[in-house]
Amino acid sequence: MRFTKPRKQVRTATGYMLPTDRVTGIAAKSHILAVLIMAVMMLSGCGDKTEYVLQASSLIESGEYDKAIEILDAAEKSGEDMRLVHRTRGIARMGLSDYEAAEKEFIDSLSSNGGFVKDMDVDTSYYLAISQYRLGDIREANETYSAILALYPKESDAFYLRGRTYLALQDTDNAKSDFDKAIRLSPDDPDLYIQIYEALSEAGLGDDGQRYLKNAMELNTKLSYFQKGRLYYCMGEYEKAKESLELAVNEGNDSQATLYLGRTYEALGDMNYAASLYRTYLETDPGNAQVLNQLGLCLMSLEDYAAALDAFNKGLETGDPAMDQSLRFNRITAYEYMGGFEKAKALMLEYLERYPADQEAVRENEFLSTR
Repeated sequence: MRFTKPRKQVRTATGYMLPTDRVTGIAAKSHILAVLIMAVMMLSGCGDKTEYVLQASSLIESGEYDKAIEILDAAEKSGEDMRLVHRTRGIARMGLSDYEAAEKEFIDSLSSNGGFVKDMDVDTSYYLAISQYRLGDIREANETYSAILALYPKESDAFYLRGRTYLALQDTDNAKSDFDKAIRLSPDDPDLYIQIYEALSEAGLGDDGQRYLKNAMELNTKLSYFQKGRLYYCMGEYEKAKESLELAVNEGNDSQATLYLGRTYEALGDMNYAASLYRTYLETDPGNAQVLNQLGLCLMSLEDYAAALDAFNKGLETGDPAMDQSLRFNRITAYEYMGGFEKAKALMLEYLERYPADQEAVRENEFLSTR
């Protein structure tokens, strides 16, 4: 989420992520390492050397992407499996927000399979599609998901994600068709219903998304306090959302429950209490970039722009690639509100070098050029 000129929070392509059970690899580092180690073990069983790739995977886990790439260069020279080398290097490039290089690495990985498709290639294809999407190559991402579905027609994640590409292409009918196919394959997954609603809402089709929320509510006995609270939040029933989310927060110090509870208090107009929730959470998890970003957005609403800027900068210091784009954009907006237009201009040029496909930023840059 980020703060924009109309002074409201909106979702953009920056928030485009895979579902919780198949993340991009930069949104959940522990998932990256688990996937990579599994792939390494599989290849080790076939007699392939994987020592350097395993070292690189550990470096990716700790956010040391440049070092990981250096190790992977050594892996290539030592003759380790190139399918895995290219794939791991692509993930490291994603961590550096170098999606053009990442795309090439994933394509090279898929080209190294010798004509034999493995489960690892499916995951690599997901990474490839995310890179294409981030580059603004929406049709290419759509085609990549279609290729996955041609081989694995029961991949609900691929239907959901291809549906998002159809939304970006303003093909609403095909988007809804894919969303419905995803639901048919995973009818008991409440998070999927919510993700579809949020995707439609971001596209200005919130009314169409309401039926997914209602269907999710029918899974009542399978819903956690967090899931129920998130549903109520999306439906605008904030008092009910608050009740469920407070129970979810009391169950454990969970960042997502805290985020949605804070957003609920923001929706109820209690910005100060929302900010206090975020700050209390950060006392035990100071490096949570998502919570730091939301705190910054909340402080922006309170017109405390200096404190908001501090929160965005701290978020960037964590090096969390999944939040990099939103934090950089929000930092620029904070400088604008503080009257620091020259700094905002410089940061916007830097931002557009990293994220050239962000049309919202292009428009904002045009605004800045007049200041």
